[in-house]
Amino acid sequence: MAVALTCLVMLVPAAAQETANAPMSLELPEGLAGGPEQWTSPEGLSSAIQVMLLLTVLSLAPAVLLMTTCFVRIVVVLGLLRQAVGTQQLPPSQVITALALFITLLIMTPVWKQVYDQAIVPYTNKEIGLEQAWNAGVEPVRRFMSMQIARTGNSDDVHLFLQYMPDQPVPNDYNEVPLQALVPAFMLSELKTAFLIGFQIYLPFVILDMVIAAVMVSMGMLMLPPVIISMPFKLLLFVLVDGWHLVVGMLMESFQPFVS
Repeated sequence: MAVALTCLVMLVPAAAQETANAPMSLELPEGLAGGPEQWTSPEGLSSAIQVMLLLTVLSLAPAVLLMTTCFVRIVVVLGLLRQAVGTQQLPPSQVITALALFITLLIMTPVWKQVYDQAIVPYTNKEIGLEQAWNAGVEPVRRFMSMQIARTGNSDDVHLFLQYMPDQPVPNDYNEVPLQALVPAFMLSELKTAFLIGFQIYLPFVILDMVIAAVMVSMGMLMLPPVIISMPFKLLLFVLVDGWHLVVGMLMESFQPFVS
C-alpha cells in the first residue's frame, strides 16, 4: 500500500509538468479562422460591411438625435450670448451645453413620449414589426420639425433641398417631404432662427460699447481699451434685467408647442 502511494505521488508532478508544457489551444471564431481568402470572399465582405455600418450608425446616433431636436437653436443662442457679454470662457462650454441639454429635454419630452408610446412599446410587445415601428416613431419627430419650420417661415429651405432630388414629386404638405430633405432643412431653419435671436441679444451690448467708447474718446482716454470699462456695465445691465431669465424664456417661447 505504501509503495502504491509513493508511486502515485511521484506520477502527479510529472503529469502536471507535462500539462504545463503542452501548447495552449485557442479556438478562433469561424469568421477569423478562415484566413485572408475567406475574409475577401463575398460572404466575408458582407459581414464586414454590416459591422462597419452598425458601428457608423452607433457613432452617429447621438449627433442625429441632437440634430432633430431644438438643441441646435438653444446652444447657438447661448454661445452668442456669452460672446455678446464678453466674458470670454464664462460660463464654461460644459455649463452652456448642459443647460441646452436640459432645456432640450424639457421641450422634447412630449415628442419622445409619443415616440415611446407609439413605436417602442408596441414593438417591444411584438404587436408591430420593425418597419411599422420605424414609421410610427419617425412621425412625431417629423411633425415637430415641420411645426418649427412653419413657425419660423423657412419653408423655402425645404424646397432648396428638394431641388436636388429630381425624382421626388412636389409635396403637398410636410408629411410628404422625405427625411433626406426635411432634416437638413430643419437644421438650416434652426441656424437662421438662432442667429436672428442672437442679433437681438447682441444689439443692446453693442450700443453700450459704442456709448462707452464715445465717452472715453471725448474724455481723451484713448490709451485705455473700452472693453475694460464696458465689461462691468454690461454685466450690471445683464443682472439688473435678469438676462438669463429673459433669454431662456425667449428661447422657449420661440418654439411651436408640440400637441399630441
